[in-house]
Amino acid sequence: MSKNKRKSALGLMVIAILFVALNLRPAISSIGPMLDPIRIDLNLSSSEVSLLTAIPVFCMGLFAPLAIVFGRKFGLRRSIAFLLGVIGVFTLGRGFLPNYPVLLISAFFIGVAIAVISPLLSAIIKHSFPTRTPALIGVYSFGMGLGATLAAGLTGVFYIIADWPAAIASWSLLSVVAISIWLRVEQPTEEKVEEVDFEIRRVSPLKNKRAWYMLLFFGAQSALFFSMLTWLAPIAIDKGMTVLTAGGVLTLMTAVQIVGNISIPLFFNKFPNRFIWTVIVLSSGSIGVLILMFGSLNMVWIAAAFIGVALGGLFPIALLMPLDETTTADDANSWTAMTQSGGYMISAFMPLVIGVIYDQTENHDITLLLFLSFIGLMLIFAFLLHKKN
Repeated sequence: MSKNKRKSALGLMVIAILFVALNLRPAISSIGPMLDPIRIDLNLSSSEVSLLTAIPVFCMGLFAPLAIVFGRKFGLRRSIAFLLGVIGVFTLGRGFLPNYPVLLISAFFIGVAIAVISPLLSAIIKHSFPTRTPALIGVYSFGMGLGATLAAGLTGVFYIIADWPAAIASWSLLSVVAISIWLRVEQPTEEKVEEVDFEIRRVSPLKNKRAWYMLLFFGAQSALFFSMLTWLAPIAIDKGMTVLTAGGVLTLMTAVQIVGNISIPLFFNKFPNRFIWTVIVLSSGSIGVLILMFGSLNMVWIAAAFIGVALGGLFPIALLMPLDETTTADDANSWTAMTQSGGYMISAFMPLVIGVIYDQTENHDITLLLFLSFIGLMLIFAFLLHKKN
C-alpha cells in the first residue's frame, strides 16, 4: 500500500471509529430525559422504568466476553458492522412498538451489542494504530461522550417536536451513518513498530493479577461515572438549586468531561507516565467531591468542573490499560473484554445502591463518601499496576 493510500485508509478509519463510538451511548442516555413521559404513558413504577437504563449497563458487563468469540469467528470489521445494525434496529423498534416489553427487550439487545463492540473497537485500535493508541483512544472516548451528551440534550427537543417513541427511536439514524462509513473502511496494514521481544507467553487474563487490578480500576471508574451522572443533579438540588440550574451543573460536568476525553490522551505520548496522569485526574475528582461536601451553593459549579476533568481522564486511562499490557489485537480484545465485563457488572447497580441509602438517610453524606471511596480504590489499583510486579 502506497504512503498516500495508507494515510487515506487510516484517516477514514479514524472517522469510522468516531462514528462507531457515537453509537455506544445514545440508546441508553436518551432514555434518561424521557423517564417521566414513559412512566406516565405506560403506567409504570419508578423501579420498572429504571430497568431501562440498568439492564443495558449490566449487559455491557455480562456479555463483554462474547467479543472474543465474535472477533475470532467473524472478524473485527464484520462483527462491528453487524452489531451496529443490532443497535439501530432495536432503537428504531422502540418507535414502532412503544410498549414496556419491547423497551425491555431492546434494552437487553442494545446492551449486548454495546458490550461486544467496545472490546472489538479497542482491538481494532491496537491492530491499526499500535504506535498511536492514546490518541485513538481519545477519539473513541470523545465519540462516546459526545454521543451521550447529544442524546441527553437533544432527546427533549425531539420530544417537543414529536413524542417520546419518536424521540428515542430517532437515534437509530446514527447507526445508519456509522455502518455506511464503517463498510467503506479498508483494513489498513498494521503499523510498523520497533522490534521487541514478542515471545510472550499467552496467559489468560483470568490468571493474571494485573488484569484483575485493571478490572477493579475499571469498575470503580465506571461506578463513579454512572453514579455522578445519576446523582450529581439531585445533590445540587439538595443544596438548594432549582431543577433547571442543577441540570446546567450536570451539563457543565459532561461538557468538561468530553473536552478531557479528547485532550488528555493527546498528552500521553509526550508525557507517557500513566500513573502520574491517574494521580492528577483523581486529585481533581477528590477536590470536586470535597467542594460538594464543604463548599457553598455557588461552588457546586466549580465542583462539577473538577469532577468533569476527572471523568474525562479516567475513562481513556482505563481503556488504555489493557492495550498497554498486550502486544496483539487478539490479546487486547481478551483483556479489554475481561476488564469491561467485570467492571460494568460491578458498577451497573451502584446508582441504585446510592438511591436505597438515600431513601434510608435522606441526605447525601454517605453518597459523597462513596464517591471518595471509588477514587481511593482507583488510586490503590493504579499504584499496584505501576509497581510492575
